[in-house]
Amino acid sequence: MACKAEELRQIPLFALLDDEETAVLAEQVEIKKFAPRQRIYKLGDPSGHAYVMMLGAVRVTTVDQDHQEVLVDEPRDGEFFGFASMLEDTPHQTTAIAMEETVCVAVSRDDIAALLRQKPMAGMDMLTSVSRQFHASQQLVRLRASRNSNDVIEKEMSFGDRIADSVARFGGSWTFIILFGVVLVVYSGTNIVLKGRAWDPYPFILLNLFLSMLAAIQAPVIMMSQNRQDTKDRVRGELDYDVNLRAEAEIQTLSRKLNMLTDKIGDVDDLLREQLKLNGDSSHVR
Repeated sequence: MACKAEELRQIPLFALLDDEETAVLAEQVEIKKFAPRQRIYKLGDPSGHAYVMMLGAVRVTTVDQDHQEVLVDEPRDGEFFGFASMLEDTPHQTTAIAMEETVCVAVSRDDIAALLRQKPMAGMDMLTSVSRQFHASQQLVRLRASRNSNDVIEKEMSFGDRIADSVARFGGSWTFIILFGVVLVVYSGTNIVLKGRAWDPYPFILLNLFLSMLAAIQAPVIMMSQNRQDTKDRVRGELDYDVNLRAEAEIQTLSRKLNMLTDKIGDVDDLLREQLKLNGDSSHVR
């Protein structure tokens, strides 16, 4: 359907154009209408046109390496979708579906070239739209990136935290127990054998002092490590929560697709019933 100049003026992207340029662009572009749940283009389709939203709602999605549908954008009035593929003249990397009655302006490479020749500054507005989509994609990647809880914890650990964990790890090992037992036996045996010449005779007062100092230092270090364990559990819980949110979103997407399939089946069933009714009426007339 042909586009009117008045309709183009309502789009922020073309608001800078004067009357003559708007009229020229209106002769080149066309308006397309899409029904609810109608696919505008799918992943891999040739990118002959990009679209500018005028009315309605569109979901732009792609598929990740896990074959999960990922929401890329929900363009608002005046915003582009399918723009990058159109400029590069490459197949679409996304799928666009109209969620309700939608009206868009279809724009081709030739239309953009003619516009830029007459109004170069309009290119800045288009670049702004592309940059917004690019930033949205970056944010999407950051949100969906699978983060290893151990990597996150290691990155946040300070030097003191690493020492505390190492001390607690060594203090709770059989290596420490065996070495400590050997040192106690050797120390006590040596002082018993030396008798009067012993530097710490029975009841080993100096040894008790060392053990008390060791316990006084080791206890808070172990408590520090336990606090670190609480932090680790909190980080793991937050990451699990993010994973659960993604799982919930994917389940909702599947439910929405099932509802759409149910509606489509219902529409097909209604059409078949109407067709059968028409055929029956025709047979009765004959």
